[in-house]
Amino acid sequence: MRGSPVIIEAAINGATSKERNHHVPRLPEEIAADALACIETGAAIIHNHIDRFNISEAEAADRYLEGWRPVLAARPDALVYPTIHFGPPMSYEHLVPLARSGLLRLGLTDPGSVNLGGAGPDGIPRRGMVYANSFDTIRRAFEIHHEYGLGPSLAIYEPGFLRTALAWWRAGQLPAGAMVKLYFSTERGLLGAPFGLPPTARGLAAYLELLEGCDLPWAVSVVGGDVTSTEVARAALDAGGHLHLGLEFYWGPDTPTNAELVARAVGLCREAGRPVASPDEAAGILRLPR
Repeated sequence: MRGSPVIIEAAINGATSKERNHHVPRLPEEIAADALACIETGAAIIHNHIDRFNISEAEAADRYLEGWRPVLAARPDALVYPTIHFGPPMSYEHLVPLARSGLLRLGLTDPGSVNLGGAGPDGIPRRGMVYANSFDTIRRAFEIHHEYGLGPSLAIYEPGFLRTALAWWRAGQLPAGAMVKLYFSTERGLLGAPFGLPPTARGLAAYLELLEGCDLPWAVSVVGGDVTSTEVARAALDAGGHLHLGLEFYWGPDTPTNAELVARAVGLCREAGRPVASPDEAAGILRLPR
């Protein structure tokens, strides 16, 4: 796969607090500046959360657009997308006003459910939540993507998520422009307890067996660690995959910026003999509808 461009996606905030890393962007102006720095360094796609909860879908869309409008004014080619609307209730309905703004080309669908939480001193998971996406919820999310021509980012927390997404793909019903994001978890995971498969070459091989015969672009990510320091990153690059990283999932001994994490990924791509895709090249690789 040497010579084929790599899509680098920067997930720039998520649940990461400024107490944990003071570089994490939270406010719209911080998100805009951070996104532009990441694109300049080599990221083709930017994913972010907003800093407000318990608001309507329309209010959430307005908050996302506060951070995105400066980015797209400076870089009309930028590819940005949100997370799920946490509500209440949790939904994908905020994608509708975002799509109607004319600024959104990517969306998201998390095609499954997973336990996320922390662990006690003995390592046993003790608290947390069920992050739930029913089949009906997934169907509604894909309906929105079809209607508005959005390419869905498919977050794969567990193998069952991928099997659900592939069922749609095999049926010819998966929205155009989809990209599979394979989330591997360290023992720390997202909130303190692990989930899914570990970030190893064997873990990647298990996912690639499920993906055999499928032409969807895919990327690897490490939750609760640093993807560029794991064997799964180089294995993915050798196999034609892409990279998803950023302060949303990063955990390590230092407090880097998102742009610094992107720079590490660019260096790894260079070592693997693969160039980094621009936003326009990424849109072509994903075959986005417009």
